[in-house]
Amino acid sequence: MARTDEPAPPLPPERLAAVADALYAGSVEEFVPRRDAAVKAAKQDGDPALATAVGKLRKPSVAAWAVNLLVRVEAEQIAQVLAVAASLRSAAEALDGDELRALTRQRRQLTAALATTARSRARDEGTRLSESVVEQVEGVLTAAMLDPVAAEVVLTGRLVRSFTSTGVSDLDVEAVVAVPDALAVAATPREADAPPAPPTLTLVPDDGRARREAEEALEEAAEQLASARAEHDEVEESVARLDARRLQLQGEAEELRRRLAELEDEVDRCDEERDEAQEALDDAAAVLAEAAREEERARAALDALD
Repeated sequence: MARTDEPAPPLPPERLAAVADALYAGSVEEFVPRRDAAVKAAKQDGDPALATAVGKLRKPSVAAWAVNLLVRVEAEQIAQVLAVAASLRSAAEALDGDELRALTRQRRQLTAALATTARSRARDEGTRLSESVVEQVEGVLTAAMLDPVAAEVVLTGRLVRSFTSTGVSDLDVEAVVAVPDALAVAATPREADAPPAPPTLTLVPDDGRARREAEEALEEAAEQLASARAEHDEVEESVARLDARRLQLQGEAEELRRRLAELEDEVDRCDEERDEAQEALDDAAAVLAEAAREEERARAALDALD
């Protein structure tokens, strides 16, 4: 009887996502050995399709790991922020320019606060995030607030690299997240004592408060700008004075070097003239000695005649 090889059923993305969820919840350093262990376990369970798929999961960058960590330890805060961001996107067309500017400022403050929280949470895990990595984390969070697809990607907790977005859904999902076919499978929150959550982004009612807050923020920014400008001008003036003094000292040093060269030339000329004078002195001394001898001989001859 002929044997018919039936193709293996396709691997449900939810199964792979479940394994990936556990892997991406760990540290970057432990990812590869944990992945290898998951591959081995799948093989031992007689699931080669799962083993192959798990083996292809990519190690996350540090920034992607930090976002994945934040999504798990600040799950409620992240969900709330992204829900409000969705409301803002829906309401954006009905808001005037002042309100939109105020909301944009609040969004930036919130993403910066969340990025700071990510840095703190990463430090708790024994990893220090550099300034460039924190900027990448903030870029991902901003993208998630602007783009619903990016928000869905972030909530999986399976990022493999950081990304940015301008709000248009042109994100290359397959390039930035593991198991892109299972975006509906969100990260499993981690149960832990969470620190105080960063401020929440809320819709600003149309009662003039947004304008007042914007004006107050502008006034404060103007004061800071004036202070910074005054300090900048003072330091700039100090630098200008030092530059002028340096040029003066360079000129004086150059004049001293020129004068030193002239003196050294004079010393060389003096040495040459002294050598010549010494030779003349030696010759004169020899002539003097000979003349003295001649005078002595002449005196002796005169005395002999007497």
